Amino acid sequence: MTDTICAPATAPGGALGIIRVSGPNAFTVVSSLCSVSCANGAANTVHFTRLYTPSKGLGEVLDEALVTIFHAPHSYTGEDSVEISCHGSSYILNKVLEILVQQGCRMARPGEFTQRAYLNGKMDLSQAEAVADLIASSNKATHDIAMSQLRGHFSSELARLRDQLLKLTSLLELELDFSDHEDLEFADRTELLSLAQEIDNRVMRLALSFETGQALKQGIPVAIVGKTNVGKSTLLNQLVGDDRAIVSDIHGTTRDTIEETMEINGVQFRFIDTAGLRQTSDEVEQIGIERTYAAIQKARIVLWLFDEKPSIEEESDMLQRCAQKGLVPILNKVDREEKSPSWSLSPSAPPVLKISAKHGRALSDLRLCIFDQAKNLGLIANSSDVIVTNARHYDALSRAHSHLQRVISGLHIQLSGDLLSEDLRQTLDTLSEITGGQITPQETLNNIFKHFCVGK
Repeated sequence: MTDTICAPATAPGGALGIIRVSGPNAFTVVSSLCSVSCANGAANTVHFTRLYTPSKGLGEVLDEALVTIFHAPHSYTGEDSVEISCHGSSYILNKVLEILVQQGCRMARPGEFTQRAYLNGKMDLSQAEAVADLIASSNKATHDIAMSQLRGHFSSELARLRDQLLKLTSLLELELDFSDHEDLEFADRTELLSLAQEIDNRVMRLALSFETGQALKQGIPVAIVGKTNVGKSTLLNQLVGDDRAIVSDIHGTTRDTIEETMEINGVQFRFIDTAGLRQTSDEVEQIGIERTYAAIQKARIVLWLFDEKPSIEEESDMLQRCAQKGLVPILNKVDREEKSPSWSLSPSAPPVLKISAKHGRALSDLRLCIFDQAKNLGLIANSSDVIVTNARHYDALSRAHSHLQRVISGLHIQLSGDLLSEDLRQTLDTLSEITGGQITPQETLNNIFKHFCVGK
């Protein structure tokens, strides 16, 4: 924290490049290669300057640039900071960094600027992790979740839980201070049980949202299944707009799963083309069919494709396998039909969507149907929802749930206040791990920030 650090904050190859400098000597170091004095610059101001190579006098002009000055504590890191915006030439950027190091800077480690922001109280640990998620966001859904966490919505929810837990713990520990008065009870056990159950329910809701968060980050898995030659690969190619899968009239062409992602209304979906379902003696094809069933099990939405009426056994099997999923029965190749088929699936099955994958007919309806299925399954987050996307947070919430379950069990069997208080304390400590409200081991901090890009 006593070092002054520097690093490029933009990717190489652009027209412009930004170098970030932060630390106690940031103004002095940057001023040594500028035609303006950063130390005399007002906070949050931008100044035009020439950058000079070190030599007697002003030296050789390296570039014309802008420097933005931030005074502590009103900067990203909470320290004196300067951002140098120059041309994106790799020679210029490397030369500027070389001069900064010569003048006393140290090259920043990955994530060190954000780590300093956390250590200087500019953000809590969950917000710091949201910075990495925001940089990595590839669609509107993951961007919105990262922004929500960065703005402190998750932290605020945890703060409310911790305040309630702290109140309960304080009342129980107050009883311990008056343990010589056996009939004295500050915390009503019935009220405590009700509140503990309410807090546990909220913790579990947060923990359960991790599945949604992971699906949104990695792409909601959508399996395309059906018999051989019903048009599964053609449908995948049409949906993603690329010849991703081989299309052939030969049965059993697809032997393995093929995955591709695409966005629908700002949400990323991961489509999985699978081997056709049929009886076969081909050992390799049979392995592909087994992987199809595995893909159905892992998928959240299943597109069941057919080009004729499925048998009662086929329908029953598919409904059973997709009982907890979003099932979309699809009649393909309707371009071959002179009129709509007279048959329909059983009343317990979802409505059949009629498309022509080959000609792209009704694919917009299919995309809307897929999005609606994800929404009905609770996989589309509202802007006000708090969604957990970090495995570390999920682990802490799961452990907090276990501690709270012990509190609830202890209240049912009228456990003594000192034991109840210990479990509540463990719950508080576990929730504190998420935001870094307690002393966090340096190893944990290093592990979190090492995954950041350099310059952030």
